[in-house]
Amino acid sequence: MSRQEPLVFIVSGEASGDNLAGPLMGAIKAQTGGCVRFAGVGGPQSEAQGLESLFPMGELSIMGLAEVLPHLPRLLKRLKQTAALARELKPDVIVTIDSPGFCMRLADKLRDSGIPIVHYVAPQFWAWRPGRVSQLTKRVDHVMALLPFEVSFFADHDIPCTYVGHPAIEAGAELGDGPAFRARHNLPPDAPVLCVVPGSRNGEVRRILPVFGEALLLLKQTYPDLHVVIPVVQSAAAEVTRLTRDWPLPVTFVTDMAERFDAFAACDAAMAKSGTVTLELALSNVPMVVGYRLNPITAFFVRRLARVKYASLVNLLADREVAQELLQEPCTPENLTAIIDELLRSSEAREAQREGFRAAIEALGERVPPPSERAAKVVLDAIRERGALEAP
Repeated sequence: MSRQEPLVFIVSGEASGDNLAGPLMGAIKAQTGGCVRFAGVGGPQSEAQGLESLFPMGELSIMGLAEVLPHLPRLLKRLKQTAALARELKPDVIVTIDSPGFCMRLADKLRDSGIPIVHYVAPQFWAWRPGRVSQLTKRVDHVMALLPFEVSFFADHDIPCTYVGHPAIEAGAELGDGPAFRARHNLPPDAPVLCVVPGSRNGEVRRILPVFGEALLLLKQTYPDLHVVIPVVQSAAAEVTRLTRDWPLPVTFVTDMAERFDAFAACDAAMAKSGTVTLELALSNVPMVVGYRLNPITAFFVRRLARVKYASLVNLLADREVAQELLQEPCTPENLTAIIDELLRSSEAREAQREGFRAAIEALGERVPPPSERAAKVVLDAIRERGALEAP
């Protein structure tokens, strides 16, 4: 293998991880002058950077104990395949991205390979079962954290960790052009437009989108000219289409990532699942309500293991409930409708959220250099330590 062409074995198991992988790979290319190769598992963003995925990434996009069990034989097969390919290729570094259920098991299988393993997106042991953090030292060599407070947590457990920053801060969410989006999609300039974000996994889409849909029917009684915008990722597109087919109100689907932030900017409010999207909406200045439902079995364990007050990223960063969270039983069409109605009617309610958004964003710290460049440096430093890449 040429010293000028190190091999990075990269694995992401769902859309959010793939969205990290794409910019990371682009930054690695930029910092090596393109003298780098990639292998592993990924989705459209990784493939756009030249990765030929070992198998379709969507096969790994499963969340929750009850949801995983029926797919366990296939997941174990894919785990074995991925580990075997990594051992065969002998890459200079292995980068696992989020999806801890799969990635941590992969790291465990490869721990004796001698290949450095860098995990991108710190496992949320600070939120779930902190006693398990000791297992991480046996599996990975370095953790790249998205949130600033994670560094001290892992330092307390002697785990090398670098804060690289959250990808949302370099994605351009603040730059969305709402009027242009409305014009392109024939949305009336004065009509109320609601963003609905049901998630990227089919299981979560099946649980939450029907509830969101019932809330929309109630809202339509008060807002007869209501329009809906739904950002859709490839892995969940078929399920979203099926579940919204009979909705009696106009729906605009956004499948092009380049249009995502224009879509956010075109919306007056949002009904969103918990997760990264809450930070993206905050950066886009879109008031929201957060709703989520887990499988009852998964929810049973989550309630007993959770160590944090909030589920959504924007609330965690602000350390208060900026956007109201409706989780499990409180996530009803009636409750969702009441909150959205207030956000659409009250400028005071909207501004109160936006003030909280500013506090959450400030907590992320400096934006330069962007997260993808910081992450690329961590990965390349791991390669340089092996002597497979010259110092810059």
